[in-house]
Amino acid sequence: MYKSLTDKTVKGVGWSFIDNIASSGVTFLVGLVLARLLTPAEYGIMAMIAIFIAISNSIIDSGFSNALIRKIHIDRIDYNTVFYFNLLVSIVIYLLLFFASPAISSFFKEPILINVTRIIGWVVIINALAIIPRTIFVRNIDFKTQTKISLISSISSGIIGIGMALSNMGVWSLVGQQISRQLLNTLFLWIFCKWRPVWEFSIKSFRELFGFGSKLLLSGLLDTIYKNIYYIVIGRFYTSSQLGQFTRAEQFKTIFSSNLTTVVQRVSYPVLSSIQEEPERLREAYRKVIKITMLVTFACMLGLAAVSKSLLLILIGEKWLPAVHFLQIICFSGMLYPLHAINLNILQVKGRSDLFLKLEILKKVIAIGPIIIGIFCGIEYMLYGSVCTSFIAYFLNSYYSADLINYSTKKQITDILPTFLVSLFTSAAMWSLSLLDLSAYIIFPCQLLLGVILIFLIYEKMHLSEYLEIKRLMIGIIKRK
Repeated sequence: MYKSLTDKTVKGVGWSFIDNIASSGVTFLVGLVLARLLTPAEYGIMAMIAIFIAISNSIIDSGFSNALIRKIHIDRIDYNTVFYFNLLVSIVIYLLLFFASPAISSFFKEPILINVTRIIGWVVIINALAIIPRTIFVRNIDFKTQTKISLISSISSGIIGIGMALSNMGVWSLVGQQISRQLLNTLFLWIFCKWRPVWEFSIKSFRELFGFGSKLLLSGLLDTIYKNIYYIVIGRFYTSSQLGQFTRAEQFKTIFSSNLTTVVQRVSYPVLSSIQEEPERLREAYRKVIKITMLVTFACMLGLAAVSKSLLLILIGEKWLPAVHFLQIICFSGMLYPLHAINLNILQVKGRSDLFLKLEILKKVIAIGPIIIGIFCGIEYMLYGSVCTSFIAYFLNSYYSADLINYSTKKQITDILPTFLVSLFTSAAMWSLSLLDLSAYIIFPCQLLLGVILIFLIYEKMHLSEYLEIKRLMIGIIKRK
């Protein structure tokens, strides 16, 4: 049984990682092309509407997908109940966005936002149709199918977006890319998923799932608002061009931080849920996930901060140079994001969605400080404040999750401190090369080479269990290929 679960988890992580690389990686590469064709101001306009779409998607899901994944015994009527609820709510929300678009446009002082909001708003209905098929694949830890779908959708939508940009369609090329990607993704999820809705709805099922999911809904809303509130602050009090620079920095950070978090969350949650009644096994599996995840996260995020200037100059050009400083700061808050998510996963696994909600409320109250600083003092100070709140949030998350599985914050820090110190030393050495008066095309490969060599030599000498586990998995993959 243990070997079966381990194999299933490893395969799930592998395919989930490939899925994120396929979707986010292709989208990122397309974004590089679009960044050279479009202006920071056009990216800023899309960022202004991002929070409204993100909040809409959170409300539509209402925590039901996590409730369905966690439920051990599930019936057909559970899926149908959630499906029809999600669809109805998505239609209502789209209508709200449609009629609120003039107010949104007036708030940001961008007339084009009226039409942009009304068109991009269709994404919320499209996403609602995809929730149940996607949940079924996640529940079955079937990320291979999702990988195929993501690859097809990302490539096709990328071609559409670039084609529209070459036709001088400006911000509409970004709108077209997003809508076509979600539409294709939903279409293929339905093609590959055998489930089909039946006209039935259960109040009992709704109450049971919503009882758990409602608290996650409120938590998700708070988190979504917090993650997107910077877009509102920068968009309202600064220029659309500055907002565009910030969103570009965020997108570079997301490639590593958010994508890695998504992979770990969606694989570890169903796996850990399946052993929620075995305390010892759950703790050891959880500890292993944290150690391996943070080794990779620290190396990627601190390394990205070190090479940010040469990387952005090479990939998207000098007009995006102001994004470098933003990226360097948010890498330090982004490196803790996977750790937050893993600790919060335990609260869900243990059914403590009430505690999950209380923590989210407390953390968001603390986060108000940096937002106020951003309004009056500047974007950089707001980002420095977010780094501080990120560390505070970690201690809060780990403190409460520790009691549930007997894995203290002190023990967690002891487990991940060696990998943090190694990555910090390595990134400092990489960053020092940027002080040389050389072309970015020379500095960047030298930074990468130095980083890889140092990481390899240090970890080979230390023999950390998490490094050896990653090495074993990589060797196994290479041999199979």
